Amino acid sequence: MIKRFIYEFSLYFCNNWINKIPSHSIRLMYYRTVMGYKLDKNSSIFMHTTFCCAKNFSLGKGSIINSYCRIDQRGCLEIGENVSIAPEVIIVTADHEVNTPDFKGRERKVVIHDYVWLGTRSVILPGITIGRGAVVSAGAVVTKDVAPYSIVAGVPAKMIAIRSADLRYDTTYRRLFQ
Repeated sequence: MIKRFIYEFSLYFCNNWINKIPSHSIRLMYYRTVMGYKLDKNSSIFMHTTFCCAKNFSLGKGSIINSYCRIDQRGCLEIGENVSIAPEVIIVTADHEVNTPDFKGRERKVVIHDYVWLGTRSVILPGITIGRGAVVSAGAVVTKDVAPYSIVAGVPAKMIAIRSADLRYDTTYRRLFQ
């Protein structure tokens, strides 16, 4: 009972206090030490991002998660290097099996490879892999894996174009009070 209370309190503190501190250093220190997240020193998680649990989360070099994102990593979430996640993106790794009488829960890993760009308010559903260099447009709902360098849009997301494979940029970015 005490372990559960400490766990729930640390998650509450993470989502209601820590995520509002305007200092990357303090937030990332808490995320690493208390929540057990694997975060590269050059990655950024902006204010007001919320998480569903401790552990099960890695964020690669130079990757950025903008403000007001909802990160559900119960089923494990791996984000590669130089990934740009726009504001208000939702990434889900757990859901329920709709055709079971007991509404059974399930967890499925999400993998987002290097140089992916997720547009504002896009939604990534459980079990998805997004290939290197892919772009998910704003508002898209990703229900199937996205091939490398694909540009997808819509609900459900469908491929609309191919992105250049010549990607060499660095998305490392920190604002003073974000």
